[in-house]
Amino acid sequence: MSFITQEISDNEGLTEIYRLRYKVYVDEWHFEKPEKYPNGLGSDAFDKSSIHFAAIDDNKRIIGTVCLILNSMDGFPIEKHCHLNINRNELLGENLAEISMLTISKNYRRRAEDRYVYGPDEERRNFNDFNNYVNYAYAPKKTHWRSEDIYRHDFLKKKRVFQERRKRPEIIVSIYKAIYRESKKRGITQWYAVMAKGLYILLMKLGINFQPIGDPVDYYGIRTPYLCDIKKIEHDVSVKNQKLYEEFTEGL
Repeated sequence: MSFITQEISDNEGLTEIYRLRYKVYVDEWHFEKPEKYPNGLGSDAFDKSSIHFAAIDDNKRIIGTVCLILNSMDGFPIEKHCHLNINRNELLGENLAEISMLTISKNYRRRAEDRYVYGPDEERRNFNDFNNYVNYAYAPKKTHWRSEDIYRHDFLKKKRVFQERRKRPEIIVSIYKAIYRESKKRGITQWYAVMAKGLYILLMKLGINFQPIGDPVDYYGIRTPYLCDIKKIEHDVSVKNQKLYEEFTEGL
């Protein structure tokens, strides 16, 4: 899989982003009714105050997208759909933005754990299956094998290689890298986000730690409102994953 993530601002690119949103949120997950978007484009009122990013594959197709909603007179979606247990006046105003409308093409949502990250009903599943899965790349090695263990060893070896290849969610890493770098350029220091528990755990494994600031709500599935401080993310990622920190900060 090869792709790049970049900011999209031209009409043609934005139209493709809105089509992907419609396909995922309306056609696939049925979060919205088709009649809400008669033109087949999943756009909303916050798009005009947003910076849009897209992951683009080798065939120039948009396979993933997210937007960074800037502070404006319209406020933020999180404040309209969630009951927050923080005082808005204590936040940093113009330095606050919301990460919103994360959308990944179905063709890139095929890993078993993806259903916990993107799916509409992840909270109704047995979440421990995702939270406690074994990373075979780091499983204890067995030095003496019985003859009957040969086939099991071969299976675990193949699975270990498979896990190693797929253990890092490259699209998510690339999208959050783009969001981070744009935020640094604009002096944004805090992010709002409303996300599924699976995405929260996935980001936490990378060192990108959000703090819950309200109870879960039914908002494009069961989602929880979060807040994070970018300086804390920089510290946490640098400690947990120095290579990823260098990727994020290179050239800044």
